[in-house]
Amino acid sequence: MRRAVVTGSTKGIGFALARELLRRGNSVMVTGRTAEAVDDAVERLRPEATDKAEVHGHAVDVTDPAAVEGLWDAATSALGGVDLWINNAGVAHTTRPIVDTAPGDVRAMVTTNMLGTVYGAQVAVRGMLAAGGGQLFNVLGGGSDGSIRPGMGVYSATKRGLDSFTSALVKEVSGTAVRVGRISPGILITEGWLREAAVAPDQVTSQRKILNILCDHVDDVAPYLVDKVLASGKNGDAIAWLTTGRMARKFLSPGKRDVLGRYEL
Repeated sequence: MRRAVVTGSTKGIGFALARELLRRGNSVMVTGRTAEAVDDAVERLRPEATDKAEVHGHAVDVTDPAAVEGLWDAATSALGGVDLWINNAGVAHTTRPIVDTAPGDVRAMVTTNMLGTVYGAQVAVRGMLAAGGGQLFNVLGGGSDGSIRPGMGVYSATKRGLDSFTSALVKEVSGTAVRVGRISPGILITEGWLREAAVAPDQVTSQRKILNILCDHVDDVAPYLVDKVLASGKNGDAIAWLTTGRMARKFLSPGKRDVLGRYEL
């Protein structure tokens, strides 16, 4: 049984990862920015919990290092320790060119995606080293591989930076009992994705064919990712959903997919 913290887990892929961990008998600390959102997520996850696989919640601002330290303390107290930490909290604004992206949106992406992950990694690795070991995963996203997509300049820059950061951290923990890895979940239709789609409906319409090929539902992807996380045994592991092989299979049968139809898009 693992004792896991998943940041940004009140909705989207973070919530689905927490749910799948619970379903596999692991205890989870759910986190989000507000107590209201955290309490709601915990209640929705409670049917998946058991006496041995517990679910707890803690509101945290991941851009505040002291608050992240508080999350570690709360998780170790509630779960009896932490041996799996997934940095998933993130913000995406992906419909405007770099020069038109509002300063507040730039700040939100840089501080949450970059600082939030760095602070989470620092706290988790320090705690795990002191406790005798554990595993940390950073969730990456579009642009982490260096690809350039319209409207995603700032967001992609943060994710590209996190890829570099994760590689450096992998080297730094080498030879210790702590393992570091990355998760690339692919293009998932989450609440955040739908919010962005509502802002730029013409963009969705023009890209509908390719989006239906490449996008996936969160609930279809999360079980695979969690199985890979739990099976991971090496430092530097990279877990990816949208692999070259899977992408090729999607393009070979494009007419069979209407992913966007479920959301009336």
